[in-house]
Amino acid sequence: MGRNIFQAEDPVAMIQAVSRVVHELMPAGQAFELYNDLKAQACFAALARRDPPGGAAPRPPRSGEGASPLALPRDISEQKKGLDRGAVGAQAGRMATGFFFDERCLWHGGGNYAATLPLGGLVQPLAAGGLPESPETKRRLKNLMDVTGLSGELVVRSAPEAGFDDLVRVHSVKYLREFKGLSDSGGGEIGLRAPFARGGYEIAALSAGLASAALSAVLAGEVDNAYALSRPPGHHCLPDFPNGFCLLANIAIAIRAAQARGAVRRVAVVDWDVHHGNGTEAIFYEEADVLTISLHQARNYPLDTGDAADRGRGAGLGANMNIPLPPGAGHATYLEAMERLVVPAVRAHRPEVIVVACGYDAGALDPLGRMLATAETFRRMTRMLCELAGELCGGRLMMTHEGGYSEVYVPFCGHAVLEEMSGARARAPDPLAETLAQRQPPAGMQAAYSDYLGELEALFSRPAG
Repeated sequence: MGRNIFQAEDPVAMIQAVSRVVHELMPAGQAFELYNDLKAQACFAALARRDPPGGAAPRPPRSGEGASPLALPRDISEQKKGLDRGAVGAQAGRMATGFFFDERCLWHGGGNYAATLPLGGLVQPLAAGGLPESPETKRRLKNLMDVTGLSGELVVRSAPEAGFDDLVRVHSVKYLREFKGLSDSGGGEIGLRAPFARGGYEIAALSAGLASAALSAVLAGEVDNAYALSRPPGHHCLPDFPNGFCLLANIAIAIRAAQARGAVRRVAVVDWDVHHGNGTEAIFYEEADVLTISLHQARNYPLDTGDAADRGRGAGLGANMNIPLPPGAGHATYLEAMERLVVPAVRAHRPEVIVVACGYDAGALDPLGRMLATAETFRRMTRMLCELAGELCGGRLMMTHEGGYSEVYVPFCGHAVLEEMSGARARAPDPLAETLAQRQPPAGMQAAYSDYLGELEALFSRPAG
């Protein structure tokens, strides 16, 4: 070729030309691997050429600022050495984001369902599985992170199961014993749409353990913020009644454990799952130190909770906020609700850490929601809370994965959230962004949603009780 390909004006195009020649000279698998390695190095070289001499790496571009899906955080040779994201992120001046994951959580299963209907009578089994809560949305998120290189930019950890002492701070001894006994004897179902197989107790305790370890790492300053890919989810689980796919209250267990250690007192929980966070609300309903906010589709699930008038009780009066949104609400409404209602409430609470129940079932493709949020919606809400955490509590933010049942779309939403939390250069552009932008509510409907938020704003401005 007569020159260094990494000095070319368009190194990726030149690599593509080289790869066509290489493909003729070696097996396809080796050629593909070589092409990816060269492409990564070319992108890194292109980024390096844009840096001022002796200057720091440029800020990772935010969505809409021309971020390349090929841009990688560092030379491919560093990735192959397995350097973790903490050291590299610190050198680049970016956030150190913990990612708490364990493959065993993806092995949770059980129950004979077609969507949310029990099999029997005229309800036929599904060819592709039972409950919408399956491992695939989470597994495909992790797969996407691995392919884009995002996993290599995070501090990836596992965690032990939450112990009985941590679980019993939230759940009754009777329930835990019944759950453990049925789990040991082959599995089954205790509550409502929360089945489990043999070993389900241990997997649920592991899911809670991931959330607890993520919160602990943030509070200890081991990472700036953290994300727990917990499964089964937890925000519906009551102290003695599992429901809505949730077997243990992951977030509540993590908060109570941290409070028991003296690591934290005041906490704000923001739940943007499309379903009301009834379990988290019930557990902290009479406590002033834990603010619980649920931003959900009105009258989706559960049908009898999540009303805006429910604002806490006793010492917790005023420390619970429900924001039930009408079906069809989209990107603009979610951001307006965050700006007008969520952010002021969290700011007034002055928490030491912000915890997010991060469900993606408000996404436009979700089978269990009727909302029009997009990957950009979740990115922007994450940005708001990252900035708010920076203002209020030294950036301390922890997210726990909750719902989200579109195997196609959840991975892109989750990737956007983690990009924003970490400031990573790895990108997974939303393939549906243009289509979903065209499907947002028209101006008249958006104005009606805005008026409705104004009514909620007026309600919450009055003293609770």
